Amino acid sequence: MTEYWNHNAAYHGWIIRAVSGAHRRDALDVGCGEGLLLQRLAPGYDTVTGIEPHPGTAERARARLRDIPDATVVLSDFADFDAGDRRFDLLTFVATLHHMDTRSSLAKAVTLLRPGGRLLIVGLAADRTPADWTLSALALPWARLGSMLHRESRDIGVPTAAPTESIADIRSLARDLLPGARLRRGIYYRYLLSWTKPAPTPSETPGGPTGR
Repeated sequence: MTEYWNHNAAYHGWIIRAVSGAHRRDALDVGCGEGLLLQRLAPGYDTVTGIEPHPGTAERARARLRDIPDATVVLSDFADFDAGDRRFDLLTFVATLHHMDTRSSLAKAVTLLRPGGRLLIVGLAADRTPADWTLSALALPWARLGSMLHRESRDIGVPTAAPTESIADIRSLARDLLPGARLRRGIYYRYLLSWTKPAPTPSETPGGPTGR
């Protein structure tokens, strides 16, 4: 299966650069689509796992990854996904978080990461304020230029949905659930959120000091 470029795949490089040089064992891509990001991540991880709720799309991902050892695609939505005792060093959402309940999905992502693991989100947000609309309008010529130069594949045959939460909503949730997260706008009508799960403090470690 061939590679392609669109406004989501444009940020695969950002994800790969963000984890370069880290100790990488297990990666989980939530809503993996037809598996291009997993294919690109696989050389740097012991295992790569994708969750995909749509049967036809999951089969396309399995076909793309069939020659990659320790690559798995699980037919499931994120809310029902059971990782058992597995934890991950990288967890990604690429244009998928807005298909889910954002708060519960972020909370679950936190539990699935190992200490020091990275959560990287390429997300879509709804334009709600004059500032949102202005920034989207300013991005338009650059987004169109990128699409033209890279010969964008707009429709790769995966389900899409319009976002309902604004960038302000996402920032508020990040403050509550992901303290210290970094969030910025990207050119291609996407926001980029990165967060590293902190190590537990001694008082949170089983058998650690509890204070008196």
